[in-house]
Amino acid sequence: MRSLIYVLSILATASAVVQALNAAKKKGAAPKAIYFMTNDAAENSIVALKVGQDGTLSDGSRTMTGGKGASGVDGNSSMPAGPDALFSQSALKVEGNWMVAVNPGSNTMTLMSIDTKDPTKLTMVGQPVNTMGEFPVTAAISRKNKIACVGNSGARAGVACFDIHFRKGLIPLAKSQIVFPINQTTPPVGPTNTVSHVFFNQDESMLLTTVKGDPMKNNTGFLSMLPVQKGSVGTQDTRSSPPGTAVLFGSTPIPGSKDIFATDASFGAATISTEGTPAVIHNVKIEGQKATCWAAMSAMTKTAFVTDTAQDNLVEVDPRSGEILQNTQLMRGNPGYVDLVVGGKSVYALSPGSKDGMRKAYVAVVDVSSRPAKPVQNFQPEGPGRSSMGMTASM
Repeated sequence: MRSLIYVLSILATASAVVQALNAAKKKGAAPKAIYFMTNDAAENSIVALKVGQDGTLSDGSRTMTGGKGASGVDGNSSMPAGPDALFSQSALKVEGNWMVAVNPGSNTMTLMSIDTKDPTKLTMVGQPVNTMGEFPVTAAISRKNKIACVGNSGARAGVACFDIHFRKGLIPLAKSQIVFPINQTTPPVGPTNTVSHVFFNQDESMLLTTVKGDPMKNNTGFLSMLPVQKGSVGTQDTRSSPPGTAVLFGSTPIPGSKDIFATDASFGAATISTEGTPAVIHNVKIEGQKATCWAAMSAMTKTAFVTDTAQDNLVEVDPRSGEILQNTQLMRGNPGYVDLVVGGKSVYALSPGSKDGMRKAYVAVVDVSSRPAKPVQNFQPEGPGRSSMGMTASM
């Protein structure tokens, strides 16, 4: 009997070790593919790029979303915005084999399935659905609750959610629509006073949305929190403006906690507690920053990375202490970066190109497995330009 117990304990230990090694290997593995959207006004499409074992990129595919892209209005020039055409993070999002993407020019959102053998092969599921608002700019998926949500930033601003059906596509959830009275137009004038990012917290029990304020008009932004339980979305959100924040933009949950790490274009970023009344735990001031707006967490380094739409650099922050670990000048000639995603040892950051259209879109690939971070590739997909937005990955 003792021998049997001993053998079973050895097997259990071995199994635990194998699981731990597999988990560690997965954290270090390169993504299967990365994606962003062209956001073209004539016809929006998803660009899927192949990822090699070393994390470098090569061309993959382009898939039409069935909707149209659009750009917001630059509040300074009154011209179409770009880069950062949507003033948002996560214009498209992947969870498992599902992807959702917004079509701001059509007021719709598209559901795609990702082929398990070829992750650059995307298939539309159902038809694009109305987002129950105007000018959708950001999307989220909860695998646990089997729902997708969207943030609208136009004249009818707010969030709305949908059931995910494997054959019918996106089905509107009754009473899921939350209205944000931000007094915008369609298209919105930004980047201030617009919806920034919709995302789920770590355990997918809450849908969070960041909304930018306008310090010049003494208009404070806010964080919206909407409860989610067993596929059911609450009918009333709570809103708060964590002291010290003004222009909340892209965010990411911090693993193992209820905290989030959020950028704020007015100073850099902040670690924010969402328990009780949201409050700033760490204020991260990035010297010399111009428009720090996008954030992503690395499972490998357990740190956050942020990008600036007006600078060719990548900043790494420890969200648990607020310490800036490194500010890497990428020296790639890119005017700046919008959305980004981290997969394995690499950060993938989208540079949509220059305002004059002379420089097209590039994706910078940076090895962050050690310090200093090492730029390894500046990949130019064929075609996409300054309206391009979003960045997500199939892991």
